[in-house]
Amino acid sequence: MKARMVHIGNKQISQAYSVHDEHINAVDRAKLNELLLDAAEKMEGVSVYFDHRITGVDLDNNTLEFKTRENEVKHAKVDWIIGADGAYSKVRSEMMRRMRLNFDQEYIDTGYCELYMPPKVESDGTLTFALDPNHLHIWPRHTFMLIALPNPDFSFTCTLFMPFKMFEDIDTEEKLMDFFRENFNDSIPLIGEKELLNDYFSNPRGSLITVKLSPHHYDDKALLVGDAAHAMVPFYGQGMNCGFQDIEVLHEILDKHAIRPIVVKSKIPGLDGALEHYSHERVKDAHAICDLAMYNHYEMRHAVTSMRFIARKKMEGYLHLVFPRLVIPLYSMVSFSTLPYSRAISRWHRQNYWINMLIATSLVSTVSITSFLGFRHRHSLVSNIRDVIQSIKNLC
Repeated sequence: MKARMVHIGNKQISQAYSVHDEHINAVDRAKLNELLLDAAEKMEGVSVYFDHRITGVDLDNNTLEFKTRENEVKHAKVDWIIGADGAYSKVRSEMMRRMRLNFDQEYIDTGYCELYMPPKVESDGTLTFALDPNHLHIWPRHTFMLIALPNPDFSFTCTLFMPFKMFEDIDTEEKLMDFFRENFNDSIPLIGEKELLNDYFSNPRGSLITVKLSPHHYDDKALLVGDAAHAMVPFYGQGMNCGFQDIEVLHEILDKHAIRPIVVKSKIPGLDGALEHYSHERVKDAHAICDLAMYNHYEMRHAVTSMRFIARKKMEGYLHLVFPRLVIPLYSMVSFSTLPYSRAISRWHRQNYWINMLIATSLVSTVSITSFLGFRHRHSLVSNIRDVIQSIKNLC
């Protein structure tokens, strides 16, 4: 997807992600999981167990307790625990019992409900997309919004984001249709009234959570990665990327510290120092992308409708074309580079300062020049104004 398509009234406005025609990808999460599992199973020393729910973690003795689907309890003795067990991490809970771990959890007052937009059937029976598939479609309505993402089968997955109170208030079919006719009227024939009613009242309401913590490790015993370390709202589309980058950064740091899979007296030599280094590097970036995701929620549901926002984006894009190394738009830094998230924010703030200075200087210069010319030619201006007034009087 190379741009956002903003639906306002009967208009569709394309807002490109990059002046260099760069794009983001809509990825089938299930297919990606299958590919990763296939790759992991081919690696030497890797064993994969399904239907094992973690029920206990003993960090001091490096043991884990699991319960299978048949309620059989199993134990595992390990050298090192990496907790990638999601936003409600059991490993993280056990870490909090044993150390001074700073933890911040926030639910935003926005829920979501998924809706399905079927493929469009052409006159010859072939299937195609109901909307442009090279765009992320957004219906921004300031405090709530609808988005649509394309799927390989020509359908779109639509997601309605709005405050929970609004979900509670829209409790009848008549209220839902009135709400969609008023706010997302062009989406109704694409989704279908029957499908819309069925999805809205059948699909669950999801909640959105942000999790920040510091540090991400406990001595040389455990490390948290992915949502267990930094759950975020989905509006920047960086949650999975950030999890992959956790592993990339971890490998780089393990290599820098020359960590090898050798256990000496129940410890991996040097691992404690490497994990300390990892937390020092990664915590600030994890916090940064959580904040950026919250900011992009505001941008998607509200700012994209502002002419001031659009004008500034166009100016940033022009400056980036002219000075590609000096000015880089925030979205490009986050989505199209490997620049750490914290450095992207820092650079964005500096750029904003100088862009604001440029705008202010331009305005002051324009006003000053206009005032100077007006003062210099004030006599002729006064004379011209008198002539205009007299002409109007003569007409009357």
